[in-house]
Amino acid sequence: MDPLTAAARQAALLAARDSYGRLLALLSAATNDLAAAADALADAFERAVRTWPEQGVPDKPDAWLLTVARNRLRDWWKSAEFRRTVALDTERDSPIHLDDVDVDALPDRRLELMLVCAHPAIDRAVHTPLMLNTVLGFTAEQVGRAFSVPASTMATRLVRAKKRIKTAGIPFRIPDRGDLPARMAAVLEAVYGIHVIDGPREALHLAEVLTALVPDDPEAHGLAALIQLSAARAGARLDAEGRFVPLPDQDPALWDRRLIGRAHEHLRTAHARGQVGRFQLEAAIQAVHCARPRTGTTDWPTLLSLHRVLHGLAPSLGGSVALAAVTAEVEGPAAGLALLDPAPAGFQPAAAARAHLLERLGRTEEAVAAYDHAIDLTADRAEREYLRRRLTGLR
Repeated sequence: MDPLTAAARQAALLAARDSYGRLLALLSAATNDLAAAADALADAFERAVRTWPEQGVPDKPDAWLLTVARNRLRDWWKSAEFRRTVALDTERDSPIHLDDVDVDALPDRRLELMLVCAHPAIDRAVHTPLMLNTVLGFTAEQVGRAFSVPASTMATRLVRAKKRIKTAGIPFRIPDRGDLPARMAAVLEAVYGIHVIDGPREALHLAEVLTALVPDDPEAHGLAALIQLSAARAGARLDAEGRFVPLPDQDPALWDRRLIGRAHEHLRTAHARGQVGRFQLEAAIQAVHCARPRTGTTDWPTLLSLHRVLHGLAPSLGGSVALAAVTAEVEGPAAGLALLDPAPAGFQPAAAARAHLLERLGRTEEAVAAYDHAIDLTADRAEREYLRRRLTGLR
């Protein structure tokens, strides 16, 4: 592949990753038809991949994509079928020119899109998957994998939900204050999913927007704090050679103190509300880890208490693995290993933790097999190499 073609394809991929949700929200806001907007945007990206390598990447890639997608929608609006059923809208039906579009000057409608996805008329089980599919552009296969659901089943649910938005006439706007609490749990879960799947940048922004939208929601502040504390350590997760560095071995001098300070502000705001929730507890756990430079050590007993409260309030598979790991630090590796036994064999964090604890117990043969299994389950290249180094040292 020649450099021009490679650069054009990379530009299209970057636009898809960074702008998909924002562009889809802008298109959907004009029509209240999420499925049609998604089809038009997909057509625009397909055209970009086909034409940019030949014609060069436009100066404003996002504006180019938005223009192509809106013109694609306009072709549909001009169709005889559409004109028979929908009244003329002068703003929607007026011509669009590339020079007139400044995407950066347009409002960010992603939060409204997420709240639309959490409307009570839509099946609650698909609220968060629908947000991940629409705001981030994850495929049905990717979302299905995250929720342990077959891709075909997830695709059917997503299509049904998008049609429901249109047929129910769900308004594309921030709902009334009284309607927000019922939708917030799914929105918070989706922003957390964005953080886990796609990294902190977009999640940081959306979490801050949520705290401004619902300043009295302690869990919104807890989620913002959690994402900020995690993002603060992003620069220390890999060493100069790109190798994975586990949290206890990270250099705190590489942590972002500004983000940590902002996270503590959110935690104090959440604490003042007097309602403990999952995200607040997870943020508090991260705050204890981030206190190591000040105290000189990790406060494992406090972490164990927090993990136990979290496990009782909001049990999860990942949380149970974390509880086992912290228990091992306080009560010994045998106690931690006992807590890991019920975890599914195919869950990578559990497999990696089991290998580490078996190594600490001196059960070398079992540890070698456990490391082999964990490596097979690990998708992240840096983490996989880290596990291989541990295995090599053990052998």
